[in-house]
Amino acid sequence: MSDAPNPPIPAATLILMRPQAGRPPAILMVERGATLAFAAGAIVFPGGRVDPEDHVAAGGDEDRAHRIAAVRETAEEVGVTVDPEALTYFARWRPHAPLRRVFDTRFYLAEAPDDAEPVVDGSECATAFWATAAETLAMAEAGEIKLIFPTRRNLERLARFADIEAARADCFAHPPQVITPQIVDGVLRIPEGLGYPVTEEPLEAAMRQ
Repeated sequence: MSDAPNPPIPAATLILMRPQAGRPPAILMVERGATLAFAAGAIVFPGGRVDPEDHVAAGGDEDRAHRIAAVRETAEEVGVTVDPEALTYFARWRPHAPLRRVFDTRFYLAEAPDDAEPVVDGSECATAFWATAAETLAMAEAGEIKLIFPTRRNLERLARFADIEAARADCFAHPPQVITPQIVDGVLRIPEGLGYPVTEEPLEAAMRQ
């Protein structure tokens, strides 16, 4: 078996936010199928890898290819579509695991269409639901769902926002940088100053995949 590093796989995910009167926005979350190789059974935002066809459709523009991939994957997984031009670049995560498959993932925000109701295929996505960021985090704390490290950190960041406008404003206040968690003294950490209220978690408690 080769010890050569595996190049990160480009991926894109979509944080769909639905306004709620007098409450923080609901966010579309999906449960990954139990038999999938990556994050099986975890609750995540819809998304997936960037395909060569996405680059062709984007005319070679890297950011647009990721936007197209985020929209395409969301449509495939839950049947909800949005305009790629309406997406706001929120974050970029790229774990360091040279001998294991890793994803270099860009996260985008978008307001969900008024009539958006997810329909899952039952295999890649087992279920889908709308919940505020705080509600999803509470479910994880109660042991009702599983969250991988990047999803938990992004939900904690999203839980601070009263509406999608505030979330978008934070994107411009903290322009996305590549976030690569590091293990330091048994703790999984990300850098300070990138907009995340929680930047570490004990390694033994962190679900990384």
